[in-house]
Order: sequence, then C-alpha cells, then structure tokens
Amino acid sequence: MWLLLLLVCFLIWSVGTYWYLFGKPSPFSLESLRTAGPLELDQKKRDKILKQGFRKEKIPENLDAIVIGSGIGGMTAAATLAKLGKRVLVLEQHDQAGGCCHTFTEKGFEFDIGLHYIGQLHENSLFKITMDQITEGQLQFVELDKHFDTLVIGSGEKSRKYTIHSGKTEMEEHLKEQFPDDTKAVEEFFKIMKISARTTPILAAIKLIPQWVTLFLLKSGIADLCTSIFRLAATNATAVADSLTSNKDLQLIFNYLFYGIPPKESSCVINALLLHHYKRGAYYPKGGASEIPFHITKVIQKFGGRVLVRAPVNNILVDNKGAAYGVTVKKGQEDVEVRAPVIISNCGVFNTFQKLLPSHIQTKPEIQKRLDMMRPGRGCLLVFSGFDATQEELGINSSNTWLFKSNDMDAMMDEYFSMGKDEAPDNIPMMYFTFPSAKDPTSKIRHPGKSCMTILTMVNYEWFEEWKDTPVRKRGDDYLEYKMRFTNNLFDWACSQYPKLRDKMINGKA
Repeated sequence: MWLLLLLVCFLIWSVGTYWYLFGKPSPFSLESLRTAGPLELDQKKRDKILKQGFRKEKIPENLDAIVIGSGIGGMTAAATLAKLGKRVLVLEQHDQAGGCCHTFTEKGFEFDIGLHYIGQLHENSLFKITMDQITEGQLQFVELDKHFDTLVIGSGEKSRKYTIHSGKTEMEEHLKEQFPDDTKAVEEFFKIMKISARTTPILAAIKLIPQWVTLFLLKSGIADLCTSIFRLAATNATAVADSLTSNKDLQLIFNYLFYGIPPKESSCVINALLLHHYKRGAYYPKGGASEIPFHITKVIQKFGGRVLVRAPVNNILVDNKGAAYGVTVKKGQEDVEVRAPVIISNCGVFNTFQKLLPSHIQTKPEIQKRLDMMRPGRGCLLVFSGFDATQEELGINSSNTWLFKSNDMDAMMDEYFSMGKDEAPDNIPMMYFTFPSAKDPTSKIRHPGKSCMTILTMVNYEWFEEWKDTPVRKRGDDYLEYKMRFTNNLFDWACSQYPKLRDKMINGKA
C-alpha cells in the first residue's frame, strides 16, 4: 500500500516537474546569437552602459521584476527574464555595474577585482551556451596556457613547485607524473571529481520533490543506494584527502583552490568541482572582466529594462500576506519606492534576511534556524600593482601562481585566523597572484607598454573592524599603514617568484 502511494506521488511529481521545466517557453529557444562586434575602446561609451546613475525618471514603467545587486548571478537572472520579454530593473549600490566582474582604471592601469579565470567554456558546454545567450554571442574568451596554475609549497631551498595542466585526460596524467608514488590516489580523486560533476544536479533536483518524500528517501537510505553524492556532499575535503594518500603535498593540491573555508570545514564535492571546472581549460574574457556586465546590460536594455548604479536598496517591501512587492532606494535624503511583482535578491543571504526584509520576517523561527546554520566567509585583501614594462620584459605569462608556507592547509589557516591584529600581516600563510594584462591579448592595444598584477590573500574582518564606520578613502593614516604592512609582505613574496617585478612597479594600492 505504502509502496503504491509512493509510486503515485512519484509519478505526479515527475509529470509536474516535466511540465514545470519543459512545458513553458524557453528563454533560449529563439536564436539570438550575432557575430561578435569589435571591442568598444571608448571609455565614455562604456561608462554610459556600466555607470548609469539611479534617478526616478530612469525607472522603466510596468516592471516585471527587480534584481538587487548586479553581480553575475543577478545579471544572469535579469538577462534570462529579459529574453522572456520581461522588463527588469537591476539596482546596484556601487558606482558601476558588475559586482566581482567590474574593473577599475588607475593611472593608466586596468585591474579586475574578482574575476581571474573561468572554466567549462569549451565548445557546446552548458556554461558556454549560457554565456552566449545572455550576451547574444558578443562576449569572447581567450584560453590561458595549458599550464594554467603553478603551486609553490614551502619557502627557500625547501620549496616544492607543482603545475596544474588543463585537458580532458592531461590534468590527471600530469599529476601522476609529478606524484609517481601516488598514482592510485590521483585516480581515485579524479573518480570523485567525475561522480561529483555528473551527479551534483541531483542535489538541486531533490529540492523540487515534496519535503516528506525527500526526508523519506534520505532517512531510509534509499537515496544512498541510488547515488553516492549525498554521502560525498556530507564528507569534508580533509577526510577524503586523508583517505586517499598520506602525501601532504598531494593532499594540498586536491584542495588548493582555497575560497576562504579550510578543507576540514568544506564539502569534498565543492573542492572536487572547483578543480573539475578547469579540466577542459581555463579562460579569461577578451577585453577584460567588465566585458561581462557590459554586454549583459545591453541585453537587459534591449527588452526595456535598465541597470542603474548608485542605487542602494534600503528595504524589501512586503505585504500583509508575506509577498514582496517592491523595494525602497536611498536617493539623497529621500527613499524612492519602486514596485514589481517579482523581487530577486543577489546581495547575499545575510544582507537579505537581516537588513532588507522587515523584522517580522527576519524573526520567523524557520528563517532564524537556517541563518544560525550559516556564518559569513572570510574576507579578502587585494593588492593591485602596475608596472612600466611589457609582459616579455617582466618574464610573466598567463599562468596563475599559488604560494603556501606549509602543506597542512587546515593547521596553517587555523593558526593564521587565530592571530591578533598586529601579528597577522607578518605571518601570511598563503596567497594567490595573477597578471590580467598577460591573459588578455587586447591589453597590449588598450594599455601599451604596461602590465598589471593582482594579489589576493584571506583576512579576518575583525582585524579591520575598528575602521568600519569611517568613510571610504578617508580612513586615516593608521588604516593605510596597517594595510601597507600586508601589501609589502605580499609584494615581496610575489617578487620571490618574479624578481623583475620589483624595479618596474610604478603604481600600487590595496
């Protein structure tokens, strides 16, 4: 009887899901790709797209949706809705659109602040098709060298250097060559990568099933009999690496793509997917990271929408039934109300639920329960350096470099994050640096004779908390001096790999 009931429920769910996914017109059903046009080099024309300031008269009439935040997630949602004929307004508090895809220019140097390389852009990949659709084929990418990442573990004469290569089979084979005594461990890790890549969609699909069915499948063990993805998702990355090999260097390589969470606290599925993401190649946008919001904004505008900046959203407006119907935007001393039947928040879970939604929504037990399960990630400190020299003169290339003081990621990051404010700048355990100008062939045209470097490391918010209420660019000499301690140590560490950088730097900031 119960089995029959479960079967009926499954059939109803299957039919409903099929109708939900395929019974409606696809935003990608109409062919909209065009031959890519020439790169727009006129900064004023670019600013007219990326820096449209918020004003009442710019708000489109009869909006179908409002998106809070112009990061890649919000922009993708907005462009997809636009291709369905919806009129969408994207609101961004910064002075230009793009979120982590935006760039800035200082003293003739262009720096990207968040996008360093992207994977899964090989021909006919789902990601490539998506990017083509939301930009109508105008966004082009350049593939980096096959050797796209270099890892250096340790320092001085005891340091070890490893390289990561892209390629469907080359990535695995190249790691085996570097770890001939651990070929079995490499093979097993790549099996986990393949399982994770193929079955992760199940983690999303199961959310479409009624909750009681999901709980039954998980608690009864039926789900685990069908797939190992649930077990893997609940296993931390350190445990998996430890089970595969005792070689600490190889364990670090399995988890080197550090995103602020130590391996012992992160799912092995996420770490495996990160490396798998670059298996078929690493890419960079031709023309720089700002090309992404530049072309997506054009698609949103084509269908009657707008992307407006300097538009800080104060509140999400909710009716007495709990449905969102609009937002308020701070404009000078005035709160401007903007309404739409659909509100999409792309500004983070904590900002959304703790700052923008009304207090009676925030305090709901089911919301608080979920928020209590989460905590903000670590902060990043970025250093931007400009050099009066070409790529050839500096001896740099498109490969990214990761430096680690130790091969025990968990221990060194725990020690670092437990340090006090004064200790931290002189004890940085890891960093990543890259040369955007070496990745983009148009950089030689747009910024001839110049090169730039971006350095990234992780920091505790608490180390900078005392300046939280001070205005940007006016935080005082003590703030600048503290940042400079990080900056100098990071730059010196980068110079240990590329010595020619030191004498050619003419611009730097953090």
